[in-house]
Amino acid sequence: MKNWGDKVFDGIPVGSEEASLFSRYVAGHDLAANSRKAIAQDVKKFARWFASVNKEPFKISRVATRDVTDFRDFLRREKKQAVATVNRCLVTIRRFFGWLADRGHIAANPAKAVKELRRQQLAPKGLDRSQVRRLLREVELRHDIRANAVFSLFLWAGCRCSDLINLELPDVMLSERTGTVVFRLGKGNKQRSVPLPLPARRALEAYLETRPPIENQRVFIGERGPLTERGVRAMCDKYSAIIGVKIHPHLLRHTMAHQFLADNGNDLVGLAQILGHENLNTTARYTKRTGEQLADAAAKLNY
Repeated sequence: MKNWGDKVFDGIPVGSEEASLFSRYVAGHDLAANSRKAIAQDVKKFARWFASVNKEPFKISRVATRDVTDFRDFLRREKKQAVATVNRCLVTIRRFFGWLADRGHIAANPAKAVKELRRQQLAPKGLDRSQVRRLLREVELRHDIRANAVFSLFLWAGCRCSDLINLELPDVMLSERTGTVVFRLGKGNKQRSVPLPLPARRALEAYLETRPPIENQRVFIGERGPLTERGVRAMCDKYSAIIGVKIHPHLLRHTMAHQFLADNGNDLVGLAQILGHENLNTTARYTKRTGEQLADAAAKLNY
């Protein structure tokens, strides 16, 4: 069975130690599955570019600062990738080569001096009230009880897709007046308890009454067992086509964050607890304006 390094560098000319070193790097860090996948994609992207432009195998000892700088510019100018995507890739490379340098595999980190691209910080985009209403109406009209529960957790609990699909029956506590869900496997393996407002409690109660009676403890069940991330995204794609607005799990999480701040006097501390943010600076991005809001404000200028 191939290890992480073999998978990443499959089809790319590399040195004799690169695959094993990358496998050790990944194994030495407690990373979520999605984080491992993103890191692997970033390093693979860099290795393939390096071998292509330099006409030589990718070897960590042959990577220069100029390579990292040129790669950053290639992603932005030629591939037209978003600033956030380019910067994430740059951070991945910097950390990997920093790890290599700390362990003496290379003399110095060639990515250390390469600066990330600057960008204007805008608030993550969310749905407006009319779009949320349209989504929930269509779900109700189709008597889609499971979709109603799924979308309600995104919109009232602000959970991630991984939170939702890993939610188990003992983690749901519902009563007539209160409700709480415990997300035990949040980002960084952090656990958090989130209160459920009445609309979300009703949606979840209705689903649990019709949930297929299988032994698996996962709350949400699909056609072939526990609901997967792919299944959730398929659900989002289905309703995107119905309402004419592209939706995805993180967009619904952003929607909840914007609405929570609007309805609670910009309570950043409360929102941070619900979303599972350790750093308030992460939560504070929701206080900024979206690109659409800035455009609307600029259009009101009158000279």
